[in-house]
Amino acid sequence: MIRIAQPRDAEAIHAIYAPHVSDGVATFENILPGVAAMRERLLARLPHYPWLVWEESGEVLAYAYAGRFRERAAYDWIAETSIYVHPDARRRGIARRLYAILLDAMRLQGLTQAVGVITLPGTASVAMHEAMGFVPAGVWRRAGWKLGQWWDVGVWQKELQPGATPPSAPIPFAALVVLPAWTAMLAQAVDPA
Repeated sequence: MIRIAQPRDAEAIHAIYAPHVSDGVATFENILPGVAAMRERLLARLPHYPWLVWEESGEVLAYAYAGRFRERAAYDWIAETSIYVHPDARRRGIARRLYAILLDAMRLQGLTQAVGVITLPGTASVAMHEAMGFVPAGVWRRAGWKLGQWWDVGVWQKELQPGATPPSAPIPFAALVVLPAWTAMLAQAVDPA
């Protein structure tokens, strides 16, 4: 089941994220935040952007979220996306289905662009983003130092929809989730038949 993340999910989200901080380079964060910090991040983001989880039998197996790309107002229509999947849930299509709903939610908000930032080589992440319609948009050379070496970071971009001229302000996620379009979209994701 795909649903909006709740504060009670912070522990499961933290558990999925922790190995990426301690042993991986999917994130350049190198000090593991606590469960309370993950809860605060979730609560700070949800009013403005989607944060979704994939749950099976009461267990959160993956999460995906969008967040502000840059602080300047001109960037209001673009958001950076992230997704993390529990190792036991990989290679089951969960990432693509969850990411698709995240991108659909962003479209409903009126966002026009999604950006994925990937530590290279990031083969699996690159393949997933490109399968979702993202295209390479540049590389930041030797952008981050982690685990004893420098890493390049690739940027992948997806146009969600053409921007109007002038554009309307994006709908905050908290306002979107009460609209019939969101309810219908989420129901379709849960039961695609």
